[in-house]
Amino acid sequence: MNTRESGEGIVSAYSRDDFTAPVEDYDFQKMSDVSSLIDQMSRAGGFTATKLAHARDILKISTGKTGDGILNWLSFPACLCATGTRGFFLEAIKRKAFNVIITTCGTLDHDIARTYQDYFHGDFSLDDIALGEEGLNRLGNVIVPNECYGDILEKRVLPWLDEIEKERIEQNPENPWLGFGSVELCWAMGDRIEDETSLLYWIAKHRIPMVIPGLSDGSIGAQLFMHRQKNPNFMVDFLADEQILSDLTWTAEESHALMVGGGISKHHVIWWNQYRDGLDSAVGITTAPEYDGSLSGARLKEAISWGKIRPEAPQVVVEGDASVLLPLLGADLFKN
Repeated sequence: MNTRESGEGIVSAYSRDDFTAPVEDYDFQKMSDVSSLIDQMSRAGGFTATKLAHARDILKISTGKTGDGILNWLSFPACLCATGTRGFFLEAIKRKAFNVIITTCGTLDHDIARTYQDYFHGDFSLDDIALGEEGLNRLGNVIVPNECYGDILEKRVLPWLDEIEKERIEQNPENPWLGFGSVELCWAMGDRIEDETSLLYWIAKHRIPMVIPGLSDGSIGAQLFMHRQKNPNFMVDFLADEQILSDLTWTAEESHALMVGGGISKHHVIWWNQYRDGLDSAVGITTAPEYDGSLSGARLKEAISWGKIRPEAPQVVVEGDASVLLPLLGADLFKN
């Protein structure tokens, strides 16, 4: 590919030699597993299929890199943890495929709630008035009974917060909340969970920093507020999380990211990476459109203009439902 001048500035120019890979049909007789399916996607094309194959290739390289100075970021919204897609994040964290997690408060809600109770299959078309009268909350096509969400969280988390506060005061009576951000909170709660199906269990076991920038925006935030009504000196130092991210980012030799969805989680990843001139590779998954100017819909190439992704960085956005795409990626990335 070359460039040429036009009235609008420098634009790309192409020749026939730039396009030499033929489109191939799927051969289902040679499709033995998900890995071979995604391999064929890269040759068959078909719009999003090509992007998914490219995403797999980028993630295979980035998650295969370990050691000091290598950051692998994972960001995602809470809603996926109300579904079985939580299993993708669970496996990724167990394997330490990612070593920095950014998510929303609801991830804590759903992870703790589902550790001790069940959610149930429903339907998008159910009558929400009738559900509400029965104490059933609808999250898309997932049904969350009151006793499986707010009730169980209050029962579990408030006693944990009493224990955590006591420990913090014993360790540092003069300033017990110094450095106590969402990272330390997640570890403290994870230390109290003995169930290996919990994300928090593995976050705490591996001491992976999981940052919740919007910690007050969920049921766990409500538990924190209720605890403070009885213990007015209780404090969460949210800037302690930013210090952790600053230390990691400024010393990173390489930085890579898988960003599922958008919002505050995605922005926190790219925001901190601007201080090292951008991510070295990035994969995004979104259902949001680009035309409304939202961060959730912004394609990754836009972040290049802000210095949040490096111009030469391999990057791709896969448009689609993460509850479909992540299991496909996980079946390939985590097959061994």
